[in-house]
Amino acid sequence: MHDHRLVQTAVIGHKNSDDPVILPMDAWELDRWREAHPGYSYWCGLQLGGCGGELSDRRYTTKVCHFAHHPTAPVCHRKNNGESSADHLFIKRGVQGLLAERKMKGRVETRDLGTGPGDAVDVYLPESRRRLRFQLSAVDHRAWRQADDELAADADGIDWIFASGSPVIRNNLGRHGRFLRVRCETVGGERRVHIGAEARDRTVSWTPLENCRLTPSGIVTPHTERVHLSPARPGPVGFPLQAGLVFTPAPDAPAPADSPFAAEGRRLLVADVKPAGSPVVRGLISLPGDFGGPSALHVYRVTGDARMLVGEDAAGWAVEFKRYERLDARAARRTGLWTTSDTSDPAVPAARADRPEKPQPRRKPEPARTNVHASVFGSTAGRAPRTKDELLTAVRDTLVRHARLQRTLTWEDLARTVGPELAHYSTAERQTFLVEVDSPLREHVPVLSALLRENGEPLPYLSQVLPRIGVLYSSISTRITEWAVVETERAFATYAVPSRTVQPRLSLAPTQPVVRRPAKPRKEEPGHKGMYARIDRVWGLDGKKRGSR
Repeated sequence: MHDHRLVQTAVIGHKNSDDPVILPMDAWELDRWREAHPGYSYWCGLQLGGCGGELSDRRYTTKVCHFAHHPTAPVCHRKNNGESSADHLFIKRGVQGLLAERKMKGRVETRDLGTGPGDAVDVYLPESRRRLRFQLSAVDHRAWRQADDELAADADGIDWIFASGSPVIRNNLGRHGRFLRVRCETVGGERRVHIGAEARDRTVSWTPLENCRLTPSGIVTPHTERVHLSPARPGPVGFPLQAGLVFTPAPDAPAPADSPFAAEGRRLLVADVKPAGSPVVRGLISLPGDFGGPSALHVYRVTGDARMLVGEDAAGWAVEFKRYERLDARAARRTGLWTTSDTSDPAVPAARADRPEKPQPRRKPEPARTNVHASVFGSTAGRAPRTKDELLTAVRDTLVRHARLQRTLTWEDLARTVGPELAHYSTAERQTFLVEVDSPLREHVPVLSALLRENGEPLPYLSQVLPRIGVLYSSISTRITEWAVVETERAFATYAVPSRTVQPRLSLAPTQPVVRRPAKPRKEEPGHKGMYARIDRVWGLDGKKRGSR
């Protein structure tokens, strides 16, 4: 059994030397080494954190060959004795070789950052005012940021080359879009230095240091272009926000075009924002780009998760969320974001003070009527969306809420909940509208149109909607009803509180080649109607749970 606890590295010539050597571990390799270098003397070098005493090489056949201190050497308190304890000196020697090869001016120094002289290797290129830091010891974010500021004091650019897999490495990759690694491998009495170019998918392409090029802009490997090591704009950091956030878009206040919070597939708006328990502030909000934009005439409440995005170096903040709902007039007045009117809609202007309203005769109060949709989602009176985008947003929100309550609904229910405009849509207009509701098709997002029913069955024109949003084989499949059952259950599981495991979307791919045959009356497929009857028995449109029979 090999004993790896003894001294494996030394320096050649004298105690202050920076010429490292690693003693071959096998006896036959040590014999060849001695023949090749008969005049070498070995020292427990000060640049290794050693005592400065002379060492001798010990040959063994039953355990690892190693260095040993002379009997007259001082007491040694060297912390690191293994193969990697001289890596900083091998890196220093390799970089000096690249400088000499390119006839470039440069300074290479080892650094003791608190754990030993092998913590880091610094390279300074005066002609381009560029620094390279080989970070060999572990470092946390605060120490890394302090060192980055220190190195930047007299440099126009800094390249970090890391040896260990600390969280700072991942942070550096996310901030700058580039990431260089360094490692050493033992070959005889040498440690060969390799430079790695790591891509965002964490794959690393390694190149021996002698095959790299040292340029005024830093170290270049044959793989740097392939892994796209170009700097990227740092993305914002996100923190979760508590529920209860309300906002209203600020009219005539465009969002900055170069905002660090701009992202593909999302829309930035300037809004007056009021977090729960806090005063109103003006800031940026980030909304899904495929949703209709909120109107500056209304007040909205954020539903679901929200995040506070903070830009680096005090670049401002923004609030990011996926869903929101419009408040009625009474709730809007309580937020402090809208007052001045006693009407039921913030969009209705307030009565002029110099034109008092004519007193209206008192009406006998009507008995209350139960409406499950109004009781759950509020009445549509005075707050029906006026634009196509507002209708799309309201329909999506309504379908999601029904899915959360494990309910299906009809188009007439949808019109009563969202707005009377929907009641006048023709079949063709309904199909086009539902295509917009469910576009774009995403694998992990349920198709909300599957929740709509007509006479207890999925919409008869659902088979015309699905091909237009990209559901494969839906134009030729005879399993649309079964597909809608599965998609309904997927919606129930996705939006349940808490959410449940979501089954895969049912594939409509034919199990055998499609053969064109004369059309025949299709028999009712058993089981489907019974499944819907079961759902309707458990949850009626009145919102009350019924017992199964």
